[in-house]
Amino acid sequence: MIAETVCSAVSAAGLGIAAITAYRRRFLTATRIAAYALVPIGLVMTGVVEWLADTAFSPTAWAGFGVLGVAWVLFTTTRVVERRRGGTRKERRAARAAAQPEAVAPGASAPSLGQGSSPAARPAAAAPRGDEDFSDIEAILKKHGI
Repeated sequence: MIAETVCSAVSAAGLGIAAITAYRRRFLTATRIAAYALVPIGLVMTGVVEWLADTAFSPTAWAGFGVLGVAWVLFTTTRVVERRRGGTRKERRAARAAAQPEAVAPGASAPSLGQGSSPAARPAAAAPRGDEDFSDIEAILKKHGI
């Protein structure tokens, strides 16, 4: 009963402010204020305010909110733990299987560490290529299984 009276008073005050704003020829602002002012009385007429008032003073409703809070905390903690571990058990198995070293193609060459740009490598790079030799590209593709 008190909540309905308060909502009605708030709506009446808002409509009064909207009327004053419209008198000052700020019609767009006055319309917006009137729209906001009609929301509380609309909530009273639909019964939402009565439902909220009954819920606010109900111990069963507050216990329900507590249960929902606990469920939310449990859900978020399991999501955090799952992300830290890397997903579900099936996803971890798939990741382990994918992380195992693959066989190297027989024609692939090992990278040379520490040689840098040796004089022996320069003539091979500077040698004129015939009709577009794609052997190195083919070796890379075979190495990756394509």
